[in-house]
Amino acid sequence: MTRISRQGRRPVPTFSLPTLARPALAVLAALAAAMPLAAPAAAETYPQRAVTIVVPFPPGGASDSTARLVSPKASESLGQPVVIDNRPGANGGTGATHVKTAPADGYTLLVGSIGVFAINPALYPALSYSPKSDFDLITVAVRTPNVLVANPDFPANSVKELVEYLKKNPDKVTFASSGVGSSDHLTAALFWQKTGTSGIHVPYKGGGPAISDLMAGHANVSFQNLGAVANQIKAGKLKALGVTAATRNPVLPDVPTLKEGGVDGIDVYSWQAAAAPKGLPPEVKAKVVAAFKASLSDPAVKTKFTDLGFEVVANTPAEFAAFQADEEQRWREVVKAGNIVVQ
Repeated sequence: MTRISRQGRRPVPTFSLPTLARPALAVLAALAAAMPLAAPAAAETYPQRAVTIVVPFPPGGASDSTARLVSPKASESLGQPVVIDNRPGANGGTGATHVKTAPADGYTLLVGSIGVFAINPALYPALSYSPKSDFDLITVAVRTPNVLVANPDFPANSVKELVEYLKKNPDKVTFASSGVGSSDHLTAALFWQKTGTSGIHVPYKGGGPAISDLMAGHANVSFQNLGAVANQIKAGKLKALGVTAATRNPVLPDVPTLKEGGVDGIDVYSWQAAAAPKGLPPEVKAKVVAAFKASLSDPAVKTKFTDLGFEVVANTPAEFAAFQADEEQRWREVVKAGNIVVQ
């Protein structure tokens, strides 16, 4: 449509509003149609950059070793680098809280211990995170039993002899641990509860100092992770009285279980597990689970864990959730019965 100007010289084109709006409306319609596909498309392309595994403890511990052994194969599976970020503090609470507040996009993951996922919730009433409501639980990666070890000069040479000695000498035998609320501390508390005995808890700032004092004779006995004391046992620097497992461990095949020694109900494992911030897109969660499964099923990785005294678990998210609930309840009961309080 055209009109003639007042000067009558030149036609001036004119456009109706509907004609102008049609292209714009078409573009908007196309954008609107594409928007619901944006989230799945992002999930399908995950990951597009490096993935960070937060370890809530210093380098060198069991959680750190687990993350570093898993990360190379997980990186291959994801097609992106996997980096380790150590964030120690508050018995693992600092790193766990950091992961809790990270975006639920699969780029920030957590590898932590039994303490992070089961003992801290039982021990700290005002804990800054909840394993059940703040995380998507991925898998329990590995586990290892504790070993009841003693200084070589300690008079008891078996679990039965230790129980008899404790009953004759209540509150005289020192039990070293890596700290208040640690798995070795709570295993000792459970041992006292199951045997009707008592001892003196001596907390240290880590398993290393506790083991050193035990070898030096400054403490009598301790429940320590198998991997942390296997070499000292084989070298005769410590003597093993029993393992807290349902069956004997191949690393120490001659050491009986506590049940064989007459004490039942102390099947205790120190375990390491992986989680992510709550709310991972299903496609992203599936890729994270697959990456951990690929790494933990790799024969070379399994061998390295076995050499450290670990058994690969690699269970499903649903199995991990059920296991976590049982473990948390178990340690709540031990904490309550032992009146254990963190000062």
